[in-house]
Amino acid sequence: MLVRIKETPVADMTLVTPAAPAVAADPDPLSSAPHLRAAHRVFRGSLYFTIGLTLVWLFFVITQRSGGWLFDGYNLNKETLARIVGSFVVYWVLWGLIWYGIRRALLRYVAGFSKEELAVVFSSRMNQPFELSPFLARHSERTIRIIDMVGRRGRYITIGLGMFLLVHNSIAGNPTPKTFVTALQSGLVESIFAAWLVLAAYYSDGFLGKVVLGAQSRLMDGSLARANAVLIIMLWHAFRFIMVPLGIALTKIFPVRTYAAVFAFIWLSYQVADALSEIIGSLLGKQKLRVWGLGDVNRKSVAGTWACFLGSLALCLWIVWLHGLSWHWLVLAVIISISNTAFELFSPRGTDDFTMATANALLCWGFGAVVF
Repeated sequence: MLVRIKETPVADMTLVTPAAPAVAADPDPLSSAPHLRAAHRVFRGSLYFTIGLTLVWLFFVITQRSGGWLFDGYNLNKETLARIVGSFVVYWVLWGLIWYGIRRALLRYVAGFSKEELAVVFSSRMNQPFELSPFLARHSERTIRIIDMVGRRGRYITIGLGMFLLVHNSIAGNPTPKTFVTALQSGLVESIFAAWLVLAAYYSDGFLGKVVLGAQSRLMDGSLARANAVLIIMLWHAFRFIMVPLGIALTKIFPVRTYAAVFAFIWLSYQVADALSEIIGSLLGKQKLRVWGLGDVNRKSVAGTWACFLGSLALCLWIVWLHGLSWHWLVLAVIISISNTAFELFSPRGTDDFTMATANALLCWGFGAVVF
């Protein structure tokens, strides 16, 4: 028996999907996402900044001229190379690996992240589509925020305090204008090499990205996590260069016996204020204050803001008492604390380290000009 098969005309077919012209016009749809465009802009800006600093330094190296107040005595030699290698091994490799491991362990065993989720968390989040909401649907936002804080602050605080003690002790041990400026110059060339390392790790989904940026790239910042972290690092390097001419100006105003206190007012007060703001805000605060910045979630807390002010004030008062300073410094302590709090709260996220520290230096300069 013959069975007649009815052929369906092409005109009746309904499963044919035409090619989407939008995809053909944009072969990389991810590049059109606003947050990824912002991340790429941060990378390009950081790259141009690093190239500029590198060219300035190389000019002095090649011409064998003195770097003056910026790169004095920083030509390439065994001592400089040893410092650079030591900085990379200790701060960027060993310390980065330790805090990456701590954060990974907390996400795995405290927050309950799967291995697949951890692979996404510690990727660049820019080489494939990334959504924060599925993570928040499966895990506690508060727990994630606290673990983000531990990884980020754990690494930043230890490095920041180590640098502060190194410079502060150098100034306090021999308080002279030359010592003050030389201490501020220390590590500037290392900063340039560190900036190149950070840029190399920016888009990496492998070991380099995990070690260099894994601890401080917060999950709550989504696809802009590394942009936020790298912006902080680059602006911190920028402040270190800006601080050298500001330091020269400060030495012309303040008595030498106050140099260590001035440096603590500028550097340590902002570090303590910024750290307490995030620590207390993550542990105790309710994230209700909406702010602008790089990240998928941009909120701060009232508790963190109060911790910023009170922590800064307590530290500044302790510095006044420790160094036996006059009552005028109490006024500066209050002004510095208000400034730290205002810039921490209102600066776009990722820029507050730079704005707080720079404002502190300028306030100290103004205070010295009036009092001394």
